[in-house]
Amino acid sequence: MSHIPKSEFARRRKALMAQMVPNSIAILPAAAVAIRNRDVEHVYRQDSDFQYLSGFAEPEAVIALIPGREHGEYVLFCRERNPERELWDGLRAGQEGAIRDFGADDAFPISDIDDILPGLIEGRDRVYSSIGSHPEFDRHLMDWINSIRSKARLGAQPPNEFEALDHLLHDMRLYKSAAEVKVMRRAADISARAHVRAMQACRAGLHEYSLEAELDYEFRKGGAKMPAYGSIVAAGRNACILHYQHNDAVLRDGDLVLIDAGCEIDCYASDITRTFPVSGRFSPEQKAIYELVLEAQQAAFAAIGPDKHWNQAHEATVQVITRGLVRLGLLKGEVDELIARDAHRAFYMHRAGHWLGLDVHDVGEYKVGGEWRVLEPGMTLTVEPGIYIAPDNLSVAKKWRGIGVRIEDDVVVTKKGCEILTEAVPKSVAEIEALMAAARAGA
Repeated sequence: MSHIPKSEFARRRKALMAQMVPNSIAILPAAAVAIRNRDVEHVYRQDSDFQYLSGFAEPEAVIALIPGREHGEYVLFCRERNPERELWDGLRAGQEGAIRDFGADDAFPISDIDDILPGLIEGRDRVYSSIGSHPEFDRHLMDWINSIRSKARLGAQPPNEFEALDHLLHDMRLYKSAAEVKVMRRAADISARAHVRAMQACRAGLHEYSLEAELDYEFRKGGAKMPAYGSIVAAGRNACILHYQHNDAVLRDGDLVLIDAGCEIDCYASDITRTFPVSGRFSPEQKAIYELVLEAQQAAFAAIGPDKHWNQAHEATVQVITRGLVRLGLLKGEVDELIARDAHRAFYMHRAGHWLGLDVHDVGEYKVGGEWRVLEPGMTLTVEPGIYIAPDNLSVAKKWRGIGVRIEDDVVVTKKGCEILTEAVPKSVAEIEALMAAARAGA
């Protein structure tokens, strides 16, 4: 069962229905089971929108929300109980469980959806759905609509308006409740322990996947069933590949390791990056780049809070990084002029963060009416400046080449600024070196 209370799912459904026009219906399918190869399935993970509205973790299910329906506004189609299938695949909620445990007003077998759902749609003026997100389900939906249209001469009334559910639902998801923040804090704590464990285990001669195994162990030990995304363990020049995922290179003294990894709890993601030296001690050049990235992150934290807009944190990181690169001799020119022509993008080519929640790159608009969105309490985001000096960058001195550093934390906007959910992972040069030295002394 979810750590989000049943009453909160009910509040979310009610809030969504309050935004729907009168005489409408919203229809949302569960995620399909994904085949890994032949008859082997990937571990099932529910669609984030479906999870947000129901907490129902089974496949082969459909939600229908029908404001004002006399026999109940929340209808859930799901698999029936089946002792033989449950022997192989695990227990199912069934229709009774859908009502008892998941708050459905009415529940029907998914096998009956073709007979029942068209009748629920018929006579409604507007249909809200996740158009384009589930192409196969979109085809089923059009089949149901067309079956109603085919009976129009008999008095059937097909809907004449269709609207994407996203712009209503995704704006709701942007604001995290206290219960959601509590779950995200738990995911952050587990991920923080995993990063500490990886730092402690790091030794020259191991492989990147050796550290990935330490991460996975701590995720599982903490109760997280899976990572929130494919873990990045990038040593040496691999740290300059932003979405590196081979994780099979050897760790060598003198190199840095960049780990970008986080687990999820109840589908809520954490997302942490730390960069540290294989040897346990930063070289002067590594330290200079690392401390510049850390300074940029601190500047971003100061630029996050109510009434500050989304882009201010990124602008703060660009200012600090550009100024620092000039100071180190990696860029030449006037800081303002360099920023105006995006000179920093040769070394810092991504933005300072993204929304975080049920998806690691969570939903929600970054601009409203063409203007950067103003931050409000309950919004959760990452803060992840970085500097990447390509191994083949001949415009800089050789001593800098191949250094890649990113530092990433998860924050929630509060009434006074922001709370860092992931601060349990050491971050200063002194803290990292002390942690790694203590691990080696105790080995």
